This record gives sequence, structure tokens and C-alpha cells, in this order.
Amino acid sequence: MDISIIIPNYNGETLLKKNLEKVYQEVIAYKSGKVEIIVVDDASSDESLSFLNGFSKTHQSTKILVNEKNLGFAPTVNKGVKTSIGDVVILLNTDVYPEKGFLKPLLSHFSNAKVFAVGCLDKSIENGGTILRGRGLGEWKRGFLVHRRGEVDKSNTLWVSGGSGAFRKSIWEKLGGFNELYKPFYWEDIDLSYQALKSGYEVLFEKQSMVVHEHEKGAIKNKYSDFKIKTIAYRNQFIFVWENATDFSLRAAHIIWLPYHFVKALAGSDWAFCLGFVEALILLPKIIISGLRVKRQFVLSDKEVIGKFK
Repeated sequence: MDISIIIPNYNGETLLKKNLEKVYQEVIAYKSGKVEIIVVDDASSDESLSFLNGFSKTHQSTKILVNEKNLGFAPTVNKGVKTSIGDVVILLNTDVYPEKGFLKPLLSHFSNAKVFAVGCLDKSIENGGTILRGRGLGEWKRGFLVHRRGEVDKSNTLWVSGGSGAFRKSIWEKLGGFNELYKPFYWEDIDLSYQALKSGYEVLFEKQSMVVHEHEKGAIKNKYSDFKIKTIAYRNQFIFVWENATDFSLRAAHIIWLPYHFVKALAGSDWAFCLGFVEALILLPKIIISGLRVKRQFVLSDKEVIGKFK
């Protein structure tokens, strides 16, 4: 099985110097097919490119792609996948590094042709401690999909993280990859995984495939204010519902609960919620077109998908 490891980068020079060699060591240990590392630089302003160009000269099978302007997470990853040779693409963020032997258990699931994606056990470093992440759960509540961290003792998951997961390229292309409406970040991996589940594919979690995620050192918190991050998260939550919810009861619930959410936001001066709604509303024509495209592949209802996680 040929594999491609794709790493999107924005001003991650320090993280690349720390983590990229660890990724490469896993690559050279892989003997079951062709393998490559593709780093896609999203118009960094630090010395990332200088380091990457030097790294690629001394490390075989490493390819560097460059965005002329900053495009955000989804377009950057899509660019890497488009040029990849792998049957399976593995996405790793710059603030993530794999533990030894993470590839074998991760890739073993792809012998089943129905498997679209497999997520890693994410040892997330947060506030000086380690939280085990990687398996996601969710439920439709008050008109929105509310997602949460799941315990890591089961193999089913609602989504595979775009920062530490493996995806079958042929299904990725069939589904259209990450939806770029979600740029610059958040919800694109939940969106794609959810669409895969509704299309009848399997999305799994593998606790034996471990990575370390230094979450607080990533580019998002270093570039965007907390208010901007919150606004984008709300906007993308609206996009997800308007694009993916096809059950009539969920669409009705979303409309019925909206006044409650607005009153709550206004009472709590949560202006990010209101702004997120306006920004999503501006994108509504594109969201409708995207929703019409993806729903042609759906074979399961929203209720059937979420029912698997109760």
C-alpha cells in the first residue's frame, strides 16, 4: 500500500525543526509500499521555507509545495492530497509528532474497502497535562450537532481529525475532499467524516496508533484572537447544519431553536455567535449548492448515523 504523509504548515519553523525528523523516521521504517512526505507551506512569513528546502535536499521522498498567498487549512490540505501518490493519505499538523510504530495499526484497517478514515490516539498536551483524544462523539441537540470527546476504549468515531488521521484517497476524491467553505479552519474534518458515514463508509479510531499533539503551540492560537476563533467556530457550525442535515425533524428543530440561541447570545453578550450567523448567511448560496452536491451520495439518514454512537 502506497502512502503519502501530508503536513500543512504556516509559520511552523520551530515545530518543523522539532517534529519533521520524527515523521521521517517512521517513513523510512515503512517497507510495504511507496511512501512520501508532502509539506504544503501556506505562505509562511517565518523561515519555514528555508528550513524545508534544506530538509528536502537531505531527506529523500520529501516534497515541498508553496501557496503564493495564505489560503487556510482546507485548501492547503486539498492541494497536498491532489498531488499525492498514496492510496492512503495521512494528515499530520506541524504541532503533532508520531510515536514509534504508529503506521502499522493505522493502516491495517484499510484492508476493508469500506473504510474511509482511521484516527490516531492523540496525546494532547493541554495546560501542562495530557488528555487522550482522537475518538469523537456527537448528538443533535437544540438544532445543532454538538460534538464531544469520546473515551478511547472503542473503535467507532463520529469523525477523524484532520490533524492526525489517515484517509483513503479514492473515497476522499469521491466525496470532494475538505470543503473550503470552512476555511481558514475548524469543522472541515467533522464535515467530511460525517458525509462519509452518511454515504455508507466506515470511519474508525485506532488507539494503538499514537501521536503527541502540542496543541497550544499550533498556528491558530498564535495568529487569531480568541474572539475571531470563536466567530469562525460558530460560523462553521451553521455551515455544517445547513449543508448536512437532511432529516426534516432536524431542519425544523434548527429553525425552532434559533430564537432561543439568539436570545441567549444577546443576554450573554456573545457577539461572536451573532457575527458567525451573519458570516454564514453571506455564504448561504454556496452552502446550498454544496449541500445539493453531497446529498446525492447519502444512503443513511442523520438519525441512523448518530444512532450508532448512543
